[in-house]
Amino acid sequence: TVQRLQAMENLWDALLHEKVEIESPGWHQNVLKNRKKRIAAGEAEFLSLKELKAIRDV
Repeated sequence: TVQRLQAMENLWDALLHEKVEIESPGWHQNVLKNRKKRIAAGEAEFLSLKELKAIRDV
């Protein structure tokens, strides 16, 4: 596990220092629009970090 985390950290560091612009996929924009609509309509539900961790640990 430690070795995997170190490998991920090394990969992240390498990507972080590249000067390449990566465009988000088109579907990301659709997801964001839908989320904004739900928030504006009062239909969005939010969890605290504590609630999220409790769900994750189930």
